[in-house]
Amino acid sequence: MKDTYSIGAIWRGMSMFSDDEGKMAVGIARSAIENHIRSDQPPDFEVPDVFNRRSGVFVTLTTHPDNGLRGCIGYPEPVVPLIQALIDSAINAASRDPRFSPISEAELDRIRVEVSLLTPPEEISVSDVADLPKRIKVGEDGLIVQRDGARGLLLPQVAVEWGWDSEEFLCQACMKAGVSPDAWLMPGTKISIFRAEVFSETEPQGNVVRRELDEQHGCSR
Repeated sequence: MKDTYSIGAIWRGMSMFSDDEGKMAVGIARSAIENHIRSDQPPDFEVPDVFNRRSGVFVTLTTHPDNGLRGCIGYPEPVVPLIQALIDSAINAASRDPRFSPISEAELDRIRVEVSLLTPPEEISVSDVADLPKRIKVGEDGLIVQRDGARGLLLPQVAVEWGWDSEEFLCQACMKAGVSPDAWLMPGTKISIFRAEVFSETEPQGNVVRRELDEQHGCSR
């Protein structure tokens, strides 16, 4: 049994996770957040084997119904078992995102939880950097930019939500890394792509659905 998943599986239209597993992932994320805020005690979950495999994951929290970003933190790479990464990411998104104050107990009924389950990043290699935008599929690929020790990540759904083409997506990922927008054209910049299966609550504590990445649906980044 494989310990991680290849990006090629999603390219071929295969799913890494079933709908039930996606719903479970969102449920675990919400339970971890609520448990942390209300008791500060680590939750204990019984999970199927897939959650014990190493996997990258991001947990995105948005306000309802206005879809404002309220927290987004995760593991870009499959370095720990999914269950650990999921719980850590959920708690950190709710309480340690430096852009926001920690979520309070009074907010829990107004927060929508979304989980992005990631393939391992794969570096793009091109002979001419001007061809990089052609290698990126908006609505499918997420981006990681690395340069001079700086790193920025944007989930696949972000480009769709903001209406970016692949070149603008690259520029925005560079700015997320804290480097100039055109850094993707410079020697020494590393560009990697990944893909994601995204599961989201339709409303706080509501039904969980598999999200098609060409949908406009909040500010997941």
